[in-house]
Amino acid sequence: MLIGYARVSTADQNPDHQLDALLRAGVDRDNIHLDTASGAKASRPKLDLVLQLLREGDTLKVTRLDRLSRSVLHLVPLGANLRERSIGLHVIEQGIDTSTMEGRAMFGMLSVLAELQRELIVANTHDTLAAAQARGRRPSLTPDQAALAQQLYDAREKTVQQIADLFGVPRSTVYGYLDRTKTVPRQLKKNAAAKP
Repeated sequence: MLIGYARVSTADQNPDHQLDALLRAGVDRDNIHLDTASGAKASRPKLDLVLQLLREGDTLKVTRLDRLSRSVLHLVPLGANLRERSIGLHVIEQGIDTSTMEGRAMFGMLSVLAELQRELIVANTHDTLAAAQARGRRPSLTPDQAALAQQLYDAREKTVQQIADLFGVPRSTVYGYLDRTKTVPRQLKKNAAAKP
C-alpha cells in the first residue's frame, strides 16, 4: 500500500502542491495524511498515525525530505525504523527511493552526516561547558544540543541521566529542555510500572 504524508507549517500555507504530487504518484486520497505543524515541533499527530499504519511492504511517499523530518538527526532514525520494518520511502521531488540501491546509498550518506553532526555537537558542548565553568556560569544547552537531547530521548536511545552525562550537565538542565508533553507521559508510565 502507498501512504502519503504532507506537512505545512501554518494553517495559512496551502498544501495543494504536496497533495497533488502525492496523488500523481499513485497515493489514494484516503491514504494521504496532512499535519499543520512546524518542522521544529516534536509532536506531529498525523506522522505518528502514518508510522502506526505502515506495514511491511508498504511505501511512505512524501514530496520532499523537509516535509517529513525537521533535521538529519531526526531523519536517520526514522529511515532506519522504516528499513527495519521493510517499509519503502519515496521522496518524490528529490528522487530518493529506498527500494533502489541509490536511495539506500543516500540514506547511508545521511547516516554518516548525522553521526558527524552528533559528534560536533558533543565536542562543542564540552568546549562551551568548560568556558562557562571557567566564568562561573550555570551550564546550559545550545539549540542544537537541546534538539539532539530531545531526539535521543524521544527515540528512547538514552535516558535523561545518559543525556546529561553526554553533555556534562545536571539532569535538571536536560529536563528543562525536554518537551513536557513527551516527558510527563513517559514518567507516568514508569511510575505506573513500578507500582505493585
